[in-house]
Amino acid sequence: MNPDDIEFAKIELDEPVTPPQAAKEKEESGPTLADFSKVAEGEATLGGVIDTDRNLDNILSIPVDIQVVLGSASMLVSNLLKLGRGAVIPLDHRVGEPVEVVVNGRVVARGEVVVVEDDNSRFGVSLTEIVGSANVAKPEAIN
Repeated sequence: MNPDDIEFAKIELDEPVTPPQAAKEKEESGPTLADFSKVAEGEATLGGVIDTDRNLDNILSIPVDIQVVLGSASMLVSNLLKLGRGAVIPLDHRVGEPVEVVVNGRVVARGEVVVVEDDNSRFGVSLTEIVGSANVAKPEAIN
C-alpha cells in the first residue's frame, strides 16, 4: 500500500486533546484545589437549590426515643433468677437526685420527677439541666 493513497479523516473534538507529556506534567504538579466559593455563598448544592426550610422540616420530623433513667443496678444472673413479684431492686440513684433524660442512647438533660398536672396517674420530668447546652437546642426554642 502506498502512503499517498491513504486518506485521513478530520475529526473535530469538543475539547482539546492534551498531549501525553502535558498530562504527565499536570499530574506531577500536585492536586488542584476545589472551588467551594459557591457552596460557602449558598449558591450550590447537590440539587442546585438550597431549601433550608425544607431541610429543617426533614430534620425536625425525625422520630427519637426518649428514656428517663431513674437509676441502674448490677447483679449476678443467679440473683436475677431469684427475683419474684414484690422484689425490690436497689438503684444507684437516691430519692431526690436528678434523673437522666436519654435521647437515642445519649444523655441530653437531667431533671426532677414530677406528677403530670393534667393526669395524676402519670409521671413527667421537669428539666433542670441541659447537658452540653452549646450543642443542644434550648427547651423554650422548641415549638
